[in-house]
Amino acid sequence: MEKNSVKEFMEYNEDKFTKRVIYKNEGTTAFVLNFMPDQSLPAHKHPGSVVYLYAITGNGTIIIDGKESEISEADLIQVGSGEEMAFKNSGSDPVSLYVVLSKVPNENYAKNI
Repeated sequence: MEKNSVKEFMEYNEDKFTKRVIYKNEGTTAFVLNFMPDQSLPAHKHPGSVVYLYAITGNGTIIIDGKESEISEADLIQVGSGEEMAFKNSGSDPVSLYVVLSKVPNENYAKNI
């Protein structure tokens, strides 16, 4: 077991957004993206991975395949492997997003119990 506090990974930089990796193992990576107002993440894809984002703080605009959606604290977003995503902190406060890039080993791990 490894225990961390997400607050330790909420580090902001005036010049550019930051990415702080929390876990990286067995095909899964978890990290926090931190944005000051007006900072953005360029459009990109994650082939072969599903991306899960959780808005820890703040609000902003997520762009999936060119379609903009406003997100705010406690929103959850799933982005498919073929989808192109981008993000912009369009608010006046810092934004932190908890992100998991994941691959499921088999379908038994993806069932409700």
